[in-house]
Amino acid sequence: MYIQYNMDQLFLPMDLEEDIPANHLVRLINDAVNRLDDSIFAAAYPGGGRDSYHPKMLTKIIIYAYTQRIYSSRQIAKAVRENIPFMWLAARQRPDFRTINRFRSERMKSVLETIFTAVLGFLVEAGYVKLDHYFVDGTKIEANANKYTFVWGKAVVKHKARLQEKVQALFASIEEAEQQEDREQSGRDLPELGESSTITSDRLEQAVQQLEEKLQAKPKDKPLKKAIRLVRKDLLPRLQKYEHHQEVLGDRNSYSKTDPDATFMRMKEDHMRNGQLKPGYNVQIGTENQFIVGYSLHQRPTDTRCLKPHLEKVKAALGKLPGTVIADAGYGGEENYSYLEEEQIKAVVKYSTYHKEKSKKWKQDISKVDNWLYDEASDTWHCPGGQALTFRYESKQQTESGYEILVRHYRSTDCTGCPLKSDCTKAKGNREIRVSMKYLRQKQQARELLQSEEGYKLSVRRMIEPESVFGQMKSNRSFRRFLLRGLPKVSLEVGWLSLAHNLLKWATMNRKERVMGFM
Repeated sequence: MYIQYNMDQLFLPMDLEEDIPANHLVRLINDAVNRLDDSIFAAAYPGGGRDSYHPKMLTKIIIYAYTQRIYSSRQIAKAVRENIPFMWLAARQRPDFRTINRFRSERMKSVLETIFTAVLGFLVEAGYVKLDHYFVDGTKIEANANKYTFVWGKAVVKHKARLQEKVQALFASIEEAEQQEDREQSGRDLPELGESSTITSDRLEQAVQQLEEKLQAKPKDKPLKKAIRLVRKDLLPRLQKYEHHQEVLGDRNSYSKTDPDATFMRMKEDHMRNGQLKPGYNVQIGTENQFIVGYSLHQRPTDTRCLKPHLEKVKAALGKLPGTVIADAGYGGEENYSYLEEEQIKAVVKYSTYHKEKSKKWKQDISKVDNWLYDEASDTWHCPGGQALTFRYESKQQTESGYEILVRHYRSTDCTGCPLKSDCTKAKGNREIRVSMKYLRQKQQARELLQSEEGYKLSVRRMIEPESVFGQMKSNRSFRRFLLRGLPKVSLEVGWLSLAHNLLKWATMNRKERVMGFM
């Protein structure tokens, strides 16, 4: 005997909600998005044209797709047609892949961050996030770009300099030929290019136009005609290309031609094990209780210069900054410490040598200024050999972001005959040191805080905060490469990922609380 099976039972429309469990993830996503104010989406729809799909419906299906490791717009559209939870969220509507992709990458440009902040507010109301502790970390995710269409900043500078020298040599040869023919006239007619480092495409364009005018008066001048052809066909286009490369590069050292906003970085996923650089973006997030509180996207491989713009973005979204920031040694530095001091934020942030200082080798290294004694009254440093290094002068160093570091220079009076000199310095003369007193003070404050009971607990907790979130994104949900191109669209992808993570984490916490309630 068999259970009765008759396809006619599906003849009438069925209530899809009956097939969705009460504690299913889609129900939480549905409730959270329904709580959003409709006015939030007004900026994405200026009006006009035919009626659009409801933005809340599209928001729901995209968030749920990202929780289910579905990132392609075609795959999302397919799921809306075939998958019951998707069909229920879409109320049986069937937006095509173009509509879904246009909504998530274009319409939501000015809306997604507002939605993320609103959902974060729901988490604060529920008590999952308190905005007290902010754990920061970054990871690199590969861009949707060709690995071999690279442009290197140093190569562009080198080739551009060679080209400018070639242009100078060409015009010098023309001038020499003109001087042989008519010295007085050549001084008036030939263009001035200036130094090789100042030749621009605009200046070269003006110069070649003057040569063309000169050629009209001497149409049979073959060397001049050849020089103009060389500039028009080769030199000028190449110079314009190099200038375009430098404009796109900005202060970066590389970019990809297929995604000019992507920078070549060294990724952890190095399958070839040859240290190959790949085009990618640096994703910065801040978490609390493994919920993403803030996110930002950067074109810089290192984390040091990402902290300030990241926190500024969080401050603009939330209206304030958390009371304590916890980060690893990649963020330690005078500039970041100073910024956190100005914002009155407690900084549980390691500096680059924090762990090295605990080793026996470091403590016995007499060349390290950290192992010397400083006399504040006389403003002198005393080395292990008994020499006193007195203050000489101050200088300023400026970082790439414009931050000024005040450096104090000290020098010993006489190191001749010191038995420890070979271990202290390799310099032939007396020992000199350069010290930022502000940074030394900041390191001491960070050291005391990190060694306290509170600092130690927060440092240990940091290992399971953002790291586990990145593990969820990259390993569990298999997001290792962006689908879209360009900084604005990739930023939206990070926003969708963060929204999906928070709602998925919220559902997990609700499920755990429900289980604990029955125990």
